[in-house]
Amino acid sequence: MFSKFLKYNKPINMFIEAYRPWFMKRKLLYTIREYSKLSYLHNNGKEPLRALTLGQLLENTCKDFGDTISIISCHQDKRMTYNELLIEADRLAAGLGRLGFRKGDKIGLWAPNSVEWYVTFMACARAGFILVPLNPYYEKMEMEYSMKKVEMDALIAPNIFRKRNLYDIIRSICPDLSNESKKRINNPNLPSLKYVIMLGDNNLEGTYSYNDILNMADDKSISAVKKSQASIDTDDPCYIMFTSGTTGFPKAPVLSHFSAVNNAYFIGKRNHFGEKQHTLCISNPLFHAYGSVLGLVSCINYGTTAVLPSEKFDAEKQLEAMKKHECTVVYGTPTMYVDLTNLQEIRNETFKLEIAVTGGAPCSPHLFKKIKSTLGVKKLKSIFGLTETTGSTFQSLSNDDDERITNTVGYLQDHLEVKVVDAEGHIVTRGVPGELCIRGYSLLSSYYKDEEKTRSQIDSAGSYWVKTRDIFIIDEQGYGKIVGRLKDMIIRGGENIYPKEIEDYLNTHPDIIDSQVIGLPHERFGEEICACLRTKDNKQLTREDLQSFCEGTVAPFKIPSIVKILNDFPKTGTGKVNKMELRKLYAN
Repeated sequence: MFSKFLKYNKPINMFIEAYRPWFMKRKLLYTIREYSKLSYLHNNGKEPLRALTLGQLLENTCKDFGDTISIISCHQDKRMTYNELLIEADRLAAGLGRLGFRKGDKIGLWAPNSVEWYVTFMACARAGFILVPLNPYYEKMEMEYSMKKVEMDALIAPNIFRKRNLYDIIRSICPDLSNESKKRINNPNLPSLKYVIMLGDNNLEGTYSYNDILNMADDKSISAVKKSQASIDTDDPCYIMFTSGTTGFPKAPVLSHFSAVNNAYFIGKRNHFGEKQHTLCISNPLFHAYGSVLGLVSCINYGTTAVLPSEKFDAEKQLEAMKKHECTVVYGTPTMYVDLTNLQEIRNETFKLEIAVTGGAPCSPHLFKKIKSTLGVKKLKSIFGLTETTGSTFQSLSNDDDERITNTVGYLQDHLEVKVVDAEGHIVTRGVPGELCIRGYSLLSSYYKDEEKTRSQIDSAGSYWVKTRDIFIIDEQGYGKIVGRLKDMIIRGGENIYPKEIEDYLNTHPDIIDSQVIGLPHERFGEEICACLRTKDNKQLTREDLQSFCEGTVAPFKIPSIVKILNDFPKTGTGKVNKMELRKLYAN
């Protein structure tokens, strides 16, 4: 229409042609202004990335912090300096080498938090083995799937965990294990599996003990481990770290030395690790990136001491550990902090905490304030990432105020690139929700033996982006905010409803400890909103109670019409609430 207008209005057309450069310049400026409004960020970073393997990083740390305590395991009553950690890791790597393992072999570690977990982690890094951390709560079906999926060469595990006999589970997967007099496994069901190694001194049939492997090391094999550091490339795989697996069997992202070393460095920097000698309390499971990369590898980067209060999260033992060892930094998921703050309100302990970091799941502003007031921390930090991105993608900056920290997951991590897209893959404008996509050095190299899943992360332009399935907003200042998960979004009568918005408000109710909002099938609306609540003293709140509390603040169509009171929520092994299980529980 406009071209026809110009065709029959030659004077106007001549005017535009005469001043085309001016119009083009204006259009360019307009394009730049419009581009800056898009939900796209690229943080170039002020420091270069470092070409180091995890084994080289530990060796460098020992030069400056060799006599510093690297790990304190409260439940084991053990501690180890960085020099001792390196020596023990090289012994274990050498012992495994004498058993026949070589660079690239996959070592499964099916164990809870412990000193041995840390040593095994570093031994694999020093020898070029690929560590496969496994959830100690896995049962037979999950273990067998994981061992076959990654073609595991060895499995290291304790005999007993939480009254569960892990050795019996292993034997149920590998029935002829107890008949293997030479301890070399030859099982058609698991053709790659060569040896099973049990933590401790137990000499169980068909297995080696952890100490057996340490004692196999000699000067020659230890020297070979030290010389091998130059042959391990920074881009070599370091982990195959299974995802949480809340929607069927977990995926198996392959992560490199380079991504772990560098992501952990920038995480530690934003947590002020380089400014003074900190002591970090870690209750997060080490088989997850939060515990191992954000925790242990960040500590190695800065010579920081890590404290393990217990083999799994225990609020009482964590409070005791933070007090006894004068921890200055604490990590946790929102569900962990709910239990910690509730117990602290009763015990009223005095700590030396300076920083509390929360991640793994969205944290409500109400819980942030409670963490600060009950634990007495000076600074709160938000952190957001995925297993596929090694650890952190967004994290609070050092000078962020409480408003930024409690209402966002922070600013984009150094040297990473993100965009938020709509259902068609187009970048949305700032402040508009869409799916978060991530690109950069910290991304997984692939999903192990899953080309189809790996290819699914490549966009139409041939670029490799990790599609997070998180509904995300990037604000005008470039800070990120989680709105929810695509699979958690509720569609009620054609309205898109994000549970986190409702949860954040419900958590301010004086009788509610924690809330999880889910969608349940409804004949008329498609889905109806259900509020699953943990309440103080199991107080029974009704639908009418919530409607009264939400009225005037929450839109009527977002107010839950179904209320369920629970003692606890089902969780994944990493401490995240499993909403899929909640939906299954109440779907009928």
